[in-house]
Amino acid sequence: MFRVTLVFSASKLLPVRTATSLARAPPVGKRPSRCSSTTVLDKKHFSSDGGKKKVPSIKQCEPPNELNQLPQPQGSWGENEQKYNQKGRKVLLFGVLFASASLGALYYVGLFGRAPKKSRQPEKIKSRKGNTVGFKDPGSSQDIPKEVPYLLIGGGTASFTAFRAIKSSDPTAKVLIVSNEPYFPYMRPPLSKEIWFNPDRDVAKSLTFKQWNGSERSLFYEPEDFYIHCKDLLESENGGVAVARGWSIKRLDVLNKVAVLDDGEQVKYEKCLIATGATPRLTPVFEVALADENLRNNIKLFRNIDDFKDVFEAFEAAKAVAVVGGGFLGSELACAFGRRDHKKLKVIYQIFPESGNMGKLLPEYLSMWTSEKVRAEGVQVVPKTEIVGAKAKNDQVELTLSSGKTLLVDFVVVSVGVEPNTELAETSDLEVDPELGGYLVNTELQARTDLYIAGDCACFYDPRLGRRRIEHHDHAVVSGRLAGENMAGARNPYLHQSMFWSDLGPEVGYEAIGIVDSSLPTVGVFAKQSVNDTPQAVVEKTDEFDRSKTEQLPQECEKYLSEEEKSKLKDSKKLLPNPIDGEDYGKGVIFYLRDDVVVGIVLWNVFNRMSIARQVLKDQKKYDDLNEVAKLFNIHGEE
Repeated sequence: MFRVTLVFSASKLLPVRTATSLARAPPVGKRPSRCSSTTVLDKKHFSSDGGKKKVPSIKQCEPPNELNQLPQPQGSWGENEQKYNQKGRKVLLFGVLFASASLGALYYVGLFGRAPKKSRQPEKIKSRKGNTVGFKDPGSSQDIPKEVPYLLIGGGTASFTAFRAIKSSDPTAKVLIVSNEPYFPYMRPPLSKEIWFNPDRDVAKSLTFKQWNGSERSLFYEPEDFYIHCKDLLESENGGVAVARGWSIKRLDVLNKVAVLDDGEQVKYEKCLIATGATPRLTPVFEVALADENLRNNIKLFRNIDDFKDVFEAFEAAKAVAVVGGGFLGSELACAFGRRDHKKLKVIYQIFPESGNMGKLLPEYLSMWTSEKVRAEGVQVVPKTEIVGAKAKNDQVELTLSSGKTLLVDFVVVSVGVEPNTELAETSDLEVDPELGGYLVNTELQARTDLYIAGDCACFYDPRLGRRRIEHHDHAVVSGRLAGENMAGARNPYLHQSMFWSDLGPEVGYEAIGIVDSSLPTVGVFAKQSVNDTPQAVVEKTDEFDRSKTEQLPQECEKYLSEEEKSKLKDSKKLLPNPIDGEDYGKGVIFYLRDDVVVGIVLWNVFNRMSIARQVLKDQKKYDDLNEVAKLFNIHGEE
């Protein structure tokens, strides 16, 4: 059964419409409207087979002209420098100051080497590295090649796919990766998803995870023996890839193609890629809290393997934990914690200011429905709430909520977004987008001649959707691959519409593409979910976890809300479907509109349809009836 949900921006009316005929809607006003913080105009039921047109098959959807047959309407860096003024100094000190200034000038013009400038970026809190602090392999920079054809800065997914592309075009290529992490390239998505579902208590040591279909995989893309030792790279007749682990690049001389390591040694390159990724950020409350040494081990970030190990160990010993943030990562971690605590011996809170999980992305009705799914995992979801204070109390953290209530937990995971790592911009004279962040690049992902950027730290121009910066796995895969191809001689533009996905366990997952922003008008078309419409089912069928390749208001939540907040939450609950009526948001397509053109699509428990979504975005058309577009995704079928 199809259901159509039309939601417009918050400043406009929000009609939610459910219909019984896709061909013709019955007159408005059959049922009284229900009002809350948003206005519901009407609710009418249609059947999914009442339309006049035959639903096309997936094969019919693939050619671009299928979309052309749908009904069309006729309508319409600034730098903050510190200035030091010396006044009223005694004559005896003048000579000392003059000598100091002279030495400083010589230092900056290069006699002693160029000094790095002070960062313009907000200060970032580095993730704790546990026993990997100070790890370097090779132990001396003398074992790192002094000149390489290809230099990749960053050891993540973008660098991995870049060297794959380079080696594909140039089989004997010699590639050097410089990574500040102590690990060889690995996958990040399982760190907040599948790896938590491995019952093995030693999973933090083995770093293996089970896909939703039960098959086991290593977190690392390639085994250690795949890589060549740095000191052997230049002597290898067949080329290869070497990884300098625990090292970083502090400055680039882009004119002379020289990279300066953190100990001052230099590496000359022919082609270079910056793929330094991003760093988790903290809210001001937690930045202040970290100044208290008693809290530093209780406030955690989550980004890499060491963060996973830290959080995993802490979770196993904890009785109460809090996840701050309602986005992808926060929601995935909350669900993972809930499933990991299968005996329900721990108290798990998820706290965020939006009305529902992933509220900045999903329409409110779907966001709130999703929160119910998270609660079903044993998580106490506390929406419309901010953390206004955090202090140490008896080896725990006492959180003060905006409602005035307090929570006592063993540790907090802060998941409120990331900042692109663009420190090299200041020392290397590269340009950063002042609004979106990230290095500015052209359509070939170039920042300068023979210098490329890929992944989270790239700010690229999308000819259809404007300038963008994307922080998801598929973008890292594709942008890294394209950059590698272009470094090896191609001149291809970046036109790919990357997708992203999120799983709230094996039963609920979605894939999305384009601009997915809950402030935009949306149209949702839903159908009844089958057993095949789950992340677990799609992995069982494809044996691939990476899809870029393929009730009642809970009492435990109420006690942390004011009476006014309780009333608002109960009112907004009325927007959710009544399960007795058989209505459910288990499967569907949500279209995001800008000027009546589809600019984003969420496939909710609908899989292997991303090529169709890309075609809809590519055509940039206005549609009279998005129900017809939804048919292209075959959401009425079971596969």
